[in-house]
Amino acid sequence: MMEFVKGENRFFKEDESGKLIAEVTWVPSGELLVILDHTFVDESLRGQGIASELVEKVADTMRAEGKKIVATCPFAKAEFERKPDKYNDIKA
Repeated sequence: MMEFVKGENRFFKEDESGKLIAEVTWVPSGELLVILDHTFVDESLRGQGIASELVEKVADTMRAEGKKIVATCPFAKAEFERKPDKYNDIKA
């Protein structure tokens, strides 16, 4: 499990040189909704499940805040569809 830094409406990870290597972003929409709009994982890290970890991190955070997610990012959308048992409760 990778450790991510929480930023303003995002979780991200940089390498030792400060280069962005993984990121997920969302946009607040009203009081109870967020739009998960972007997932990025550097090519060097692809295939390790890191994008899935990022989506899960947002889902856990929004559950804790009592918010629902609208996924507009194609990857997050696919994750929600692939894992309904994990995400149906949080999907707007």
